[in-house]
Amino acid sequence: MTAASGDVEAFTLLGLALSLIILRTYVRFDLVGLRKFQLDDYLMILTGVLFTAELVLAYMVVAKFDGLTNSYMTPEERAALDPNSYEYYQRVSGSKIQVAGWSIYVMTLWSGKFCLAIFYSRLTMGLSQFEMRVHIAYILLGTTYIATALSILLSCRPMNKFWQIDPDPGNTCQPTVSKVYILVVMILNVLTDAFLLFIPLPLLWKVDIGLKRKISLMVLFSGGLFIIAASIIRAAVVLTSGPDGAVQGSKWACRETFVSIAVANIPIIFPLIRSCANKIGLSALFSSSGRPSNSHPLTSKRGTGHELRSRSNRRHNPMSIPGGTAWDSDEQILANNNHVHVSINGNDNGDNESDDHSKTKGGIGVTKEVTIIRETAGSP
Repeated sequence: MTAASGDVEAFTLLGLALSLIILRTYVRFDLVGLRKFQLDDYLMILTGVLFTAELVLAYMVVAKFDGLTNSYMTPEERAALDPNSYEYYQRVSGSKIQVAGWSIYVMTLWSGKFCLAIFYSRLTMGLSQFEMRVHIAYILLGTTYIATALSILLSCRPMNKFWQIDPDPGNTCQPTVSKVYILVVMILNVLTDAFLLFIPLPLLWKVDIGLKRKISLMVLFSGGLFIIAASIIRAAVVLTSGPDGAVQGSKWACRETFVSIAVANIPIIFPLIRSCANKIGLSALFSSSGRPSNSHPLTSKRGTGHELRSRSNRRHNPMSIPGGTAWDSDEQILANNNHVHVSINGNDNGDNESDDHSKTKGGIGVTKEVTIIRETAGSP
């Protein structure tokens, strides 16, 4: 890949990422208004800023420093390099950029992970089993980010050895090929993405809808698999690409980060995508199949008696907002012997008790329905 094509790819990824963030912000503003923005809304804006900085640094590695760092040099080449030469300046500056680039790369990835975890906390509201997983995710993300950041900054002491040319500072002080950098970041990145997948997929697998729609929703929330693949590919490329490792590593870092941003934003803007598809006659792409998505309450068949169905006060997901136009129908999840309705991109008219279906505009609303059986004394 030439430098020119790499520049085109980098700016294309930046444009797409910022477009997704803008669309997400628009959808969230339309749903809840600026005053009710959640932490992940602001955190995603910060993620966009970090991604922009990451791409700028990756561009500088190629455009200004020719991909040169303190790596891929023999002892003879190190000793012969004049400290006053332009190449020496490029190698020192390129190494500094690598340290900064790795740090911002990790910040961007983990910022996107936190956005996803916060989104899942709304998705699983009221479901204790899944809420616990989200709480564990917060702890896991916090500890792994600290571990990763410290491994980047403290793996080489004193820090100026990160850009030392002569003598050879050793592998851990060569940020382009440092095995500490590559392996710690990859392992913890894969671990956290795998755990985040563990939150929504079991929940969605229980959705009482057609198989086609169930699979499409699971694919929608399975983007972490692409991040895992990109992380592994990036590590393999850096370790095997030789002197071109700095350039190729930077490119794969940008690709991986873009995928992470897309994964964190597409579930939010999905109702807008579906709405646009409906307007241009592509509604079949997002239609349900199989049995209808209307919910059916659980009933017990223990003898005969008077059956009373009472619906608990609905705990509406904060992603819901009264008013607006419905984008989709309700979906049902059966968990813990309660009926749990997951309304994906419906409409909430603001009446918690007047309708059998919880409706949200552009979000995922969660309600519970419990069936109570009262047996009459003396009945068979």
